[in-house]
Amino acid sequence: MAITDFERYPLTFGPSPVHELKRLSDHLGGARVWAKREDVNSGLAFGGNKTRKLEYIVPDILASGADTLVSIGGYQSNHTRQVAAVAAHLGLKSRLVQERWVDWDDPVNDTVGNIELSRIMGAEVHLDSAGFDIGIRSSWENAIAEVEAAGGKPYPIPAGASEHKFGALGFVNWAYEVAEQEKELGVFFDTIVVCTVTGSTHAGMITGFAALEAAGGPKRQVIGIDASATLEKTRDQVKRIANNAAELIGLGREITDAEVDIRPGWEGPAYGIPDESTVNAIRTTAELEGVILDPVYEGKSMAGLLDLVGQADADRRNAGGRGAVGKDSTVLYAHLGGQLALNAYSSIF
Repeated sequence: MAITDFERYPLTFGPSPVHELKRLSDHLGGARVWAKREDVNSGLAFGGNKTRKLEYIVPDILASGADTLVSIGGYQSNHTRQVAAVAAHLGLKSRLVQERWVDWDDPVNDTVGNIELSRIMGAEVHLDSAGFDIGIRSSWENAIAEVEAAGGKPYPIPAGASEHKFGALGFVNWAYEVAEQEKELGVFFDTIVVCTVTGSTHAGMITGFAALEAAGGPKRQVIGIDASATLEKTRDQVKRIANNAAELIGLGREITDAEVDIRPGWEGPAYGIPDESTVNAIRTTAELEGVILDPVYEGKSMAGLLDLVGQADADRRNAGGRGAVGKDSTVLYAHLGGQLALNAYSSIF
């Protein structure tokens, strides 16, 4: 099967926009940097990368006859907010488990931003004190069982939709979308930079570009910037999800270790905790381009990009032994959304 053989339920406006970050590129003095904007891709609750993933999951939801979407994330989960939006859009209920994945003591952490929007959209929100882990959570499994015990028909969506069987397909299609936009713009992005945590966004990109290359397209590097602070777990999960997607679309080979390029060094003290590089990246991008990033994902991936592009000779920037990004490169930065979480980090600024 090819990606075009999978049913897709439209939740986005179409291809997410691509634009050049000219002032940022000039400031860095290295590669030219562009951005592809998943943060403005949909009219459903500010969109984001999970909305693109859910386009390939909704047909299965509708076929299942489910009445309740059950998902999980942290207090400020972008994913659960997007699940709540899709549930409202489809006329379904949503039950969201929100765990304390981030040890951040802002007093409004569990009331503003993403979680506030989920409540506004009618989601049944349950707070849980459990900490961060990218794996399958017992609190989520318990929530599924509770919906069933109450006579409902749940549809389980794991954290980030990453462990879902179709969780990577949205970003397989993203790769094809990029290739079409390159033709329209007359540009080639030899390097993609993306934040990596639960893995299916990065995995889908790897698989999609591998399929394009197998069909005669050019080779690219897809660099994941780790924001999980659980690097080996994340690397294993990205490769496993990518191989599942490769099998689904009939790639005809396995994804190699070399293709799973995840760089450490900008994850901060822990998942969701920004460090100085995160804050500097947010400020730099905002001051030069008027583009807003968040402290959990995009601030960290942009911190990685700024260093890999702008300081090619610094030892720290050769994270993982893979090397920096050359000055002759054209880089596409994947902006995945998440700015709503800034409400819970106001003390930083």
